[in-house]
Amino acid sequence: MKNKLLGELVAETFGTAILVLLGVGGVVNVGLAPRMASAAGWNWLTICFGWCFAVVVAVYVVGGVSGGHLNPAVTFAMAVKRGFPWSKVIPFWVAQTIGAFLGAVVLFLVYRDGLVAAGFPNVWTGGPGSVFSQAWWGDTAVRTAVGSYSILTATIAEAAGTAVLLWGILAAFDAKNLGVGANLGPLFVGFAVLAVGLSLGGPSGYMINPARDFGPRVLGMLIGTKGMFDGIWWLVGPIIGPLAGGLFGIFTYDFCVTKWLVKKDDVISEEVSS
Repeated sequence: MKNKLLGELVAETFGTAILVLLGVGGVVNVGLAPRMASAAGWNWLTICFGWCFAVVVAVYVVGGVSGGHLNPAVTFAMAVKRGFPWSKVIPFWVAQTIGAFLGAVVLFLVYRDGLVAAGFPNVWTGGPGSVFSQAWWGDTAVRTAVGSYSILTATIAEAAGTAVLLWGILAAFDAKNLGVGANLGPLFVGFAVLAVGLSLGGPSGYMINPARDFGPRVLGMLIGTKGMFDGIWWLVGPIIGPLAGGLFGIFTYDFCVTKWLVKKDDVISEEVSS
């Protein structure tokens, strides 16, 4: 049992590191790589598709070992409504956060020259002070407009985005629903993340994952990026928002979908009676 849990924790650490390396890497690439200088719309699409495929790769790599949670909000929701052992919740959260930090470390080594030249901007997280307002929103007038979102509004966006993520995860692996065949579940989850980024990501930068935000945030603080833990956004938006959104997502899926799905036994009974 200990070996099984150890394997799951190693997988969650490794998978979350891959997630951050490729996902945050898309943000850093847009913000710091000269060859990516292009129209704001393309930058936003680059980031959204980067996160989509980051999820796909990470879940395919480790999903067979740990289930590929890679997100404390997913782990929490699964413990509340899917029988995931509560004894594993904190260890999974720790593993996911360590993985996110390690992914950010590798990313720092890859883009170190650009980060130094730019003065260590906040490419690590969303919210106040992050580079996203310059990287993908275009001119000053537009950046001023989108920068007016309140912490409450951005937190609601985080919760809503995480709920959509849970809907995608639950539907992808629900054998009683339409289901995703041929081991394509991780791809569908990646598409859910893409949909969140394209449709709901504007107000907050769609962290939708406490570990994804907190691990790189700590790395940013250690290398000298300013403002990493100023104010309350770091706690309310990317941590409380996704945890609440994950619960909302799994409860609404069960209320609106699970209870109405026809069981296979019921279908057989109907066929026999007819």
